[in-house]
Amino acid sequence: MQTIGDGAGMGGNRQTRAVSVCAIGLARLGSWPLWAVPTARAARHRLWIPAEYQGLHVIDLDMLARNEVERYSVSDSFIAGLQVKQDARPETWRHGYMLSWLGSFLLLTPCEHEVEEQYKEGKTMAESTASQIIDAVGGPGNITSLTHCATRLRFELVDAGKVDQNRLDHMKGVLGAVPQSGNRYQVVIGGGVASMYDRIMQLPEMANIGGGEVNNDGSRKLSNAEVKAQERSKVKGKHAWVDNFFEFLSDTFRPIINVLLGASLIIAILNVLIACHVITNDTESPTLLLCKAAYEGVFYFLPIMIAYNGAKKLKVDGWVGATIMAALMTPQFMALSAPDKWSGIFGDKSGLAAAKGALHCVTNATLGTQSCTTKVFGLPLQLNDYSGSVFVPLFMVAVLALVYKALERVIPDSVQMVFVPFLSMVIMIPITAFLLGPLGVWVGNGLGVGLAWLNNNAPFIFAILIPMLYPFLVPLGLHWPLNALMLVNINTLGYDFIQGPMGVWNFACFGATAGVLVIAMREKNVDMRQTAFGALMAGLLGGVSEPSLYGIHLRYKLVYKRMLIGCFVGGVVIAILGWVFPSTLANGQVVHGVTTNAFAFTSLLTIPVFSQMWVYAIAIAVAFFLSMFLIITLDYRTPEQKAADHAVEAQQAMDETPAVAADAPAAQSDAAPAAPATATLTATTTVAAPVAGHVISLDDAGDPVFASRALGEGVGIEPVDSTVYAPVSGVLSTVAETGHAFGIKTDDGVEVLVHIGIDTVKMNGEGFAPVVAKGQRVTVGDKLVTVDFGKVKAAGFNTVTVMTVLNTAALGGVTPKTGVDVKPGDAVLEISR
Repeated sequence: MQTIGDGAGMGGNRQTRAVSVCAIGLARLGSWPLWAVPTARAARHRLWIPAEYQGLHVIDLDMLARNEVERYSVSDSFIAGLQVKQDARPETWRHGYMLSWLGSFLLLTPCEHEVEEQYKEGKTMAESTASQIIDAVGGPGNITSLTHCATRLRFELVDAGKVDQNRLDHMKGVLGAVPQSGNRYQVVIGGGVASMYDRIMQLPEMANIGGGEVNNDGSRKLSNAEVKAQERSKVKGKHAWVDNFFEFLSDTFRPIINVLLGASLIIAILNVLIACHVITNDTESPTLLLCKAAYEGVFYFLPIMIAYNGAKKLKVDGWVGATIMAALMTPQFMALSAPDKWSGIFGDKSGLAAAKGALHCVTNATLGTQSCTTKVFGLPLQLNDYSGSVFVPLFMVAVLALVYKALERVIPDSVQMVFVPFLSMVIMIPITAFLLGPLGVWVGNGLGVGLAWLNNNAPFIFAILIPMLYPFLVPLGLHWPLNALMLVNINTLGYDFIQGPMGVWNFACFGATAGVLVIAMREKNVDMRQTAFGALMAGLLGGVSEPSLYGIHLRYKLVYKRMLIGCFVGGVVIAILGWVFPSTLANGQVVHGVTTNAFAFTSLLTIPVFSQMWVYAIAIAVAFFLSMFLIITLDYRTPEQKAADHAVEAQQAMDETPAVAADAPAAQSDAAPAAPATATLTATTTVAAPVAGHVISLDDAGDPVFASRALGEGVGIEPVDSTVYAPVSGVLSTVAETGHAFGIKTDDGVEVLVHIGIDTVKMNGEGFAPVVAKGQRVTVGDKLVTVDFGKVKAAGFNTVTVMTVLNTAALGGVTPKTGVDVKPGDAVLEISR
């Protein structure tokens, strides 16, 4: 026997019957089991309930069977003798209570089970965020692979249709969920994505994702049925290849972003040290040469890194891709184009003479470049310096994937480990040297020269276009081609001119976040303050915009309107100042615009890598402070969003105020604001009709749950008007997202439910236009929602509007008035105490 402890409205200690069956016929309601666990401490019961259920109601069905309904609010405090504590996991569970979800309520019934064993089987309701994410994407069996970038978990799924988008969107710790083409899915976590990824991969169910056989690379081998389902669900539209291309670029560059950022910070620090004369700017200084080697190593060997990542993305041995690219960067290959520099490679003078004799070079006077060829196997081989190249390894791994997989199909499994890499290298090194290498250099040079021409001849268009485009490219992951072009510019031109205007957008983004932070601090909004502060630090110190975008900007679309003004004005500033005060490169070339010779994340720490530095600093400052000012002045929320936020704050303040006894003496009207425990309140004696129509008994409402009075005594109203009003004065404790149900708690503790239609939750909000938010204070007659009852009827649902007093058992009595026609405001329920 389990005992429920004393509490307000409980009428002393009561004992509930222990029952052996937890299922009580709720299957027809679409309910699902959730476990709550009592602990015998101070005769109170501890329920372990995840955050998404906080604020719901618990109804003891065992007492309901005796017509003694008890209702408990779910919160982090003692209410009616029921202690609810999230993540308070008992060591041993012997007896539990079964919870079933019904609309905005949790139905509670005692059940005698070995709950500890149920927990071990993973059937408890309490899950970590990591487990919840895996469950929301369809479980481990629906996951083909999982990776992560700086802010997002990237899932390859068997069937993306199994993802619970709504659950992910409202999950604590998740900033957003973004479906991609095919069966790819991204879950935005923010700066803590790495630790979240580690927690997910440490889950026992993720040890061998989905089970079954494992490929050589460690990924799960899909069954025939899974492969069939995956192929049939792929996007077959004409733009699918575009999605695949962007995904390929993203996954190729993403793993090396950290070392690129590290190199850019080294450049920034080195520039500061040179400017402060700590290090001499002498090309013969060993100290300077070592410092330069620290960052130039990243850019010099960039093609090998790209080849490795690109090959892995295409399901090819990454080391084979890296080896092929490395072959074109060895001293032996470099000696072909500079025999004198690498004379030791050729042994004696005759070898050097032969190499020089085979070399033929032509100078391009227009571009100021030199093109050299030599003879290999009697064929002309164009020679290039492939260090720092981007397109060459991308082209190479694309062809390598075709060759590698073709060899896997024809070579027996027993010798693939030796002959697939061997033949891939034998085939691909010549193809890359003779064809793909020169092609990649030509494409890179062409794009670099074209963009440089645009920057020099139309600097205003370029400087404004870049910061205006990036806010729309980054959320979709479409900014990677431009990022690749930055590296191409550094390699081919020796400098980049895209990152300066891009910095304008980044700081406009961070300025908007700073504005949100100021408002959150002013309004004492703790949750938004924490979100905005973390996003702002990630931006200003790391140059990462995703936490701001997914945590704030894409949730409050007015931010974009303010931020784009900052992007535009900052772009104009950098265009004008960049033209009037151009940058002068080390070779004496003059460039109209802000330039840099590093791939730099545009943060406060990397400002020194830009030239002219003061032009760049002024432009990003204008973008930052203008966006910040507009957000602070005009707000980042719509009036409805702002009202909802203030309502939540008001509700939180009320929750912290001690409760008032139900029989407190009268001194205030229903419309009066919430008062502290020492104030006196008018007892609620009547409940008004929320809508015009004919009043009927709950027995005739068409729903057995309401007819059983499980949710309290009340009435049903057959509506003749489309507007539903507040039947009492108080605070909205519940507002269904679909707009079909509202809960109001009066100042003296009466709790009223207004439920519009039967099973109308299935309409998913169609035909319902609510005008209030949870936590908002309303008075009798305030409009709650406009309903298209014609649409409700057309969908096949009963339009009866049910109104009940949820805590009927805690009151002296609730008497309904039925069989009459009423208009809004007419009394239909009388309450006695």
